[in-house]
Amino acid sequence: MGGTRKSSGYGKSSKSSGSGKSTQLSISDRAFTGVGNLIKLLPTGTVFLFQFLNPVVTNNGHCYTINKYLTGILLGVCGFSCCFSSFTDSYLGSDGMTHYGVATKNGLWPSPDSESVNLSAYKLRVGDFVHAFLSLIVFAVVALLDSNTVDCFYPSFESTEKLLLMVLPPAIGAISSTVFMMFPNKRHGIGYPSSETQQES
Repeated sequence: MGGTRKSSGYGKSSKSSGSGKSTQLSISDRAFTGVGNLIKLLPTGTVFLFQFLNPVVTNNGHCYTINKYLTGILLGVCGFSCCFSSFTDSYLGSDGMTHYGVATKNGLWPSPDSESVNLSAYKLRVGDFVHAFLSLIVFAVVALLDSNTVDCFYPSFESTEKLLLMVLPPAIGAISSTVFMMFPNKRHGIGYPSSETQQES
């Protein structure tokens, strides 16, 4: 009898610890899935740069003062890149090459080899500012919820704010996707598929 009771108690303990681990994995999986969906809305080059350099500048989350300064600079540069990319576009010039430029109120600048292209059609639009703002917000969520960034600046966040960590990425992703549907992004700027790629596909 005594042996049976001990075995039963051990089984309950194993089940409770197993369910705790599965709940923790579920929260992490949902958070990472949400972050993964958000990354699709950002310039590829900026995301790659951040994911490559972030573990280096944060010392894999074990930050000293210099690491925090370097991480702050990286976040600022990547955030600016996300915004700036929203104001760039590309076109296939008369020389058969893909050219990139910055959208202005008069069209795309600079404009070499554009005899066959009407660059005034690429002028600045309201949607560009909307995309720039959303890209910055999306990058902020992705970057600030990165495990190395969390461990560097606010290590207790992951254990105390599990609900926010689970809900925020999907919520931001849904809002951003809805706004992008209202203001479709027709530009093929720096960090996004070029006009030539779009035409080939």
